[in-house]
Amino acid sequence: MKDGIPGSSSIKESTTATSSADTSGRMDSGNVESDKPVSDGRNGDGATSSSGSPWYQLRKEAITFVSQTLQRGRKNLWQLMTSRVSVLLSASAAASTSIHQFLKNYEDLSTFILAGEAFCGVEAFEFRQKLKGVCGNYFAAFHRQNVFALKMVLERETWLRLPPETAQIISFAGLVGDGAPLIAASDGRSSNSRVLRADKSANKVDTGAKKSGFSPWLRNGNPFLLKVSSSHKEAHNSSPLNGTTSVEYEGNADNIHGDVSPRGDENHINGANSISEEENEDLLADFIDEDSQLPSRISKPNLSRNYSLHFSNDDFTAQTGSSLCLLRSMDKYARLMQKLEIVNVEFFKGICQLFEMFFYFVFETFGLQNMNSSGKTSTDSLNYRLKTALSQVTQDCEEWIKTSSGSLSSSTAHADLTPTAPQNTNFGSPPGTSFGLKERCAGADTVALVARILHRSRTNLQSLLLKSNTAIVEDFFVHLVGAVPDLVEHIHRTTARILLHINGYVDRIANAKWELKELGMEHNGYVDLLLGEFKHYKTRLAHGGIQKEVQDLLLDYGLEIVAETLIEGLSRVKRCTDEGRALMSLDLQVLINGLQHFVSINVKPKLQIVETFIKAYYLPETEYVHWARAHPEYSKNQIVGLINLVASMKGWKRKTRLEVLEKIE
Repeated sequence: MKDGIPGSSSIKESTTATSSADTSGRMDSGNVESDKPVSDGRNGDGATSSSGSPWYQLRKEAITFVSQTLQRGRKNLWQLMTSRVSVLLSASAAASTSIHQFLKNYEDLSTFILAGEAFCGVEAFEFRQKLKGVCGNYFAAFHRQNVFALKMVLERETWLRLPPETAQIISFAGLVGDGAPLIAASDGRSSNSRVLRADKSANKVDTGAKKSGFSPWLRNGNPFLLKVSSSHKEAHNSSPLNGTTSVEYEGNADNIHGDVSPRGDENHINGANSISEEENEDLLADFIDEDSQLPSRISKPNLSRNYSLHFSNDDFTAQTGSSLCLLRSMDKYARLMQKLEIVNVEFFKGICQLFEMFFYFVFETFGLQNMNSSGKTSTDSLNYRLKTALSQVTQDCEEWIKTSSGSLSSSTAHADLTPTAPQNTNFGSPPGTSFGLKERCAGADTVALVARILHRSRTNLQSLLLKSNTAIVEDFFVHLVGAVPDLVEHIHRTTARILLHINGYVDRIANAKWELKELGMEHNGYVDLLLGEFKHYKTRLAHGGIQKEVQDLLLDYGLEIVAETLIEGLSRVKRCTDEGRALMSLDLQVLINGLQHFVSINVKPKLQIVETFIKAYYLPETEYVHWARAHPEYSKNQIVGLINLVASMKGWKRKTRLEVLEKIE
């Protein structure tokens, strides 16, 4: 019995405190009414009373004293409860549970906070911060798991396109804004577990407590019992997918609000959902959902009209295993942003990091596997936006990529990510192979697809965050997602350099005989060899299993690479006469006529840059500084080589040559 006394005392104190919440909230309006029965009773005895009588004043002071004491007791009781719950939240198990269970805990804690604030009339600032810290710790562990999972998928990626019917099964409603949180609301009273934002909570406590106090919670009953009963009903009435978590993770926009299948409704109505039938349904499950730990079924959703508007056929045909894994993770993060708004900015940063890892891996896989005609790696030719994006990625994801960058660079050097291709198609293999052309194009297309979906999700993601976080969203989409077209172009140019075997032609052109006394009718032999290489290049593209649009794009880049090779070779020529310059023009014209047979576009504009460089040989010495500044498309070494050649062949004074070079530099 002694053990029961404190419990009964606490219940009594809580009940009395609860009653005093409404009493104190209506103190001024209820004084006269509460005194009226006593006055009537005394009037019945023939006595006359007034509001200024000593008895009335004593009664009023007593009520005020009791009310204040109970109010202080409510705050003490609330502090005691929050301190004990805080101890439970400090346990390691609080941050290691499944998503499904953590969201349920978060919803219960949200209800607990709102009820407690209404009970004592004071904002639970410290406990809110405690809950925010717990959510932050859970995100850190959750994000770490997703990062390692994505790294594992990327390291085993074959870069083959998935069948369209496979990609169509999954939507990304959480990203583009058509989805709901991972778990649906428990019941109609779930509005009690509103967002725990500090900027809203103060107004909620001040206005709600003064107007209604704790009385609405008394009228509605125990909110936790309502959720338990509702969850019990959902467990019996759910579809074979057993829970909204797995449905929404698969992107089923039609079932994200806890809608049950027709079969489930029928069984429930007819009372046929017996234990044996439930066991049979579990045996028919396709997998166990890792979040809810419930048996789940794979079902192809009926795609809504909004879904078809968001995605095109190209979006379904460009998916690879890694892009699908990435988008599913980001979609899950976006849904958690809706549910855990107290830390939703952290989930957005997680989306950014996942995409940064994907961006970096694609670049390392397809953007570093070549040496250009000047002997430098392709990173020397990166434009400013792509360099800035890569620098930002290495800073933001240093802890994630530093452990794998070495292994990635070593593995990608031999195209280990294309095991479906024959062994002789690895990078660095003999000429005449496709060099994983299909896989390289799939990598470029899939990163472009992810960028398109992110652009469509920008408005939705921005709406989930506070206005103070606008800069984070802007920076991500401008500097990283905006650099994807540059990455795609760089991948295609790198592919063209690998497939077009003309790196050795720089020395051939530079070592040709250009110091002629008279011009003949024959062009140099390297021209025919270049045309032969370009013909083989076109054949590789035609038999590489890629789309016609990509073939034309790679042919276009091939023409530009031919022009770069010619300029680099001509800039290294040491001795050349006027007749030699005329032979350069003849070689160029023969090359243009030959290349025109391989492509449908006009070749001459693509090689105009070579003709301009050849004609610069005839400029007066006073024009070279202005010409160099007017043509930034040529590198500094190429311009210096041209000036040294002209100065040597035209007999410039050493002082004049040095002055021109100094002005150019």
